[in-house]
Amino acid sequence: MRDLLIPTPAGWYCPIGDFYIDPRQGVNRAIITHAHSDHARRGCRHYLAAKASKTLLQQRLGRRAAIETLRYGEPLCLNGVRISLHPAGHILGSAQVRLEYGGEVWVVSGDYKLQPDPTCEPFEPLRCDVFLTECTFGLPCYCWPPPDQEMRRLESWWQDNQSQGVTSIVLAYSIGKAQRILASLRPELGPIVVHPTIAQHLEAYRAAGVALPTVRRTDDPMALLQKGRCLIIAPPAARRSHWWWPFRPCAWSWASGWVLRVPQYRLYGQAANHHTPACDVGFVLSDHADWPGLQRAVEMTGARTVWVTHGYTAAFAAWLRKSGRTTLVLE
Repeated sequence: MRDLLIPTPAGWYCPIGDFYIDPRQGVNRAIITHAHSDHARRGCRHYLAAKASKTLLQQRLGRRAAIETLRYGEPLCLNGVRISLHPAGHILGSAQVRLEYGGEVWVVSGDYKLQPDPTCEPFEPLRCDVFLTECTFGLPCYCWPPPDQEMRRLESWWQDNQSQGVTSIVLAYSIGKAQRILASLRPELGPIVVHPTIAQHLEAYRAAGVALPTVRRTDDPMALLQKGRCLIIAPPAARRSHWWWPFRPCAWSWASGWVLRVPQYRLYGQAANHHTPACDVGFVLSDHADWPGLQRAVEMTGARTVWVTHGYTAAFAAWLRKSGRTTLVLE
């Protein structure tokens, strides 16, 4: 049987079902795995996504975007291809795409993680013949500590800064990471403030039943009364502007798996690379699977054919081949 999915310049295409998965450009019909900008792009005539992601996708794609949704596990047939969406554990509404046709099952992982996260449904292992997996952190050096451990480190750092009258700033992606941190913080430790880029997405999480603490926005004049005591969460790009000056003195941190790229995470105002904003300390919190998580995910699928994309593909493909699996690397 011919491949159910093929790589094209526009993205993953299913010729039998006539749809794309996370296309890079406008197409007629697109299945979207989650609401991050590198997966959800404007310009498609029809979108299909998990129900839990609809509000975030409307914010990303515009209210007029034609978005059809499915509950997790709910089937839909397109030209004989049976499609269902299943939790990926990446962010709110993130989904793996399961395709079944002619007795074969293919699964496209999208971005995913296996660590617990209070803001989204946990990763669901799916048995399949062919597994298409991301491997953003596909090197053995990427091995995440327990998230609770990193959150307690973050809170301890915040308290240390409070004792010195210093405002604490954590850089975290505006969709997913920021809400995960908010949901994991103990609000009794002090006031919490968020950048407007993050604030605009909080209602989508609350509407989905995610418990988040009360926060103020950085552009709220009342927030300035909390400088020296508050914890501010802002997106990494916000490091380059001056919105934070009224909150000085500030201590900076970064929550990301890329923290492990930096041998000693004290950069003294120097960014090590494009993944590394200038900060004082880093916390290893990632919304992607680490090396052991990638291995475990593949093993749980039972797939003998694994396609790898996005990240350190060569190293992970070498492990897959050594384990006896047929592997194709797709950049």
